[in-house]
Amino acid sequence: MTTSEPLRPDLARELITLAEQSAARRAQRLRNQLDAIQLGQGRHADHASAKVLRRILADHDCWPGHRLVGPDAARAAWSIALHSNDQPDFQRAAAVLLRRAVQADDAPVRHWAHLHDRALINNGDTQEFGTQFLLGATGIELCAVREPTALDQRRASVGLPPADVALEKVRHRLASMRAGQGSPTVAA
Repeated sequence: MTTSEPLRPDLARELITLAEQSAARRAQRLRNQLDAIQLGQGRHADHASAKVLRRILADHDCWPGHRLVGPDAARAAWSIALHSNDQPDFQRAAAVLLRRAVQADDAPVRHWAHLHDRALINNGDTQEFGTQFLLGATGIELCAVREPTALDQRRASVGLPPADVALEKVRHRLASMRAGQGSPTVAA
C-alpha cells in the first residue's frame, strides 16, 4: 500500500473528524456518561456520518482508500461504515467496495474482515472471521460464527490473531474503557 500524499486531503480531514467525534461518543456511552437525549443525538450524528461516507462512495465509485484519502482517513471511513449498524444495506455495499480496495492493495484486509462480519451479523447471518462480539449475561462473548473449527485458520488468512487471544483483548479493552483508561477501538 502506498503512503504518498492522498489525492483528496479535504475528504481525509472530513472523514477523520467524523470518526474522531464518533469514537468520543462511543467512549462516553461505554462509561455510561450519556443521557437518553445525548444517545439519540449520537445515533443521529452516526447516521449523518454514514450519509457523508455514502456520498463519498457514490462520488468516487470506490472505497476511500490509501491513495484517495491516506491511511488514517481510510481507517476513519472504515470506522464510520462499521458503526452504521442501523443501515445494514449500506454496510453490505461498503463491504463490497472495501473488498475491491483490498484487492487493489488500497486498504487492509483486516478492515474488510471486520466490516464483512459486521454486515453479516446485522443482516442476521453468522460471521466468518469472528471479529464481532456482544455483551451477554456472562460478559463479552463471540457472536455466532460459521464453521467454528476453521475460525482461526480464516482469521490468520486476513492477518488476525486467534479468536481466544482476540476475545481476551476485547475483554481487557472493555474493562479499561469502563475504568476510563482507554479509547474505543474495534480491532479484534
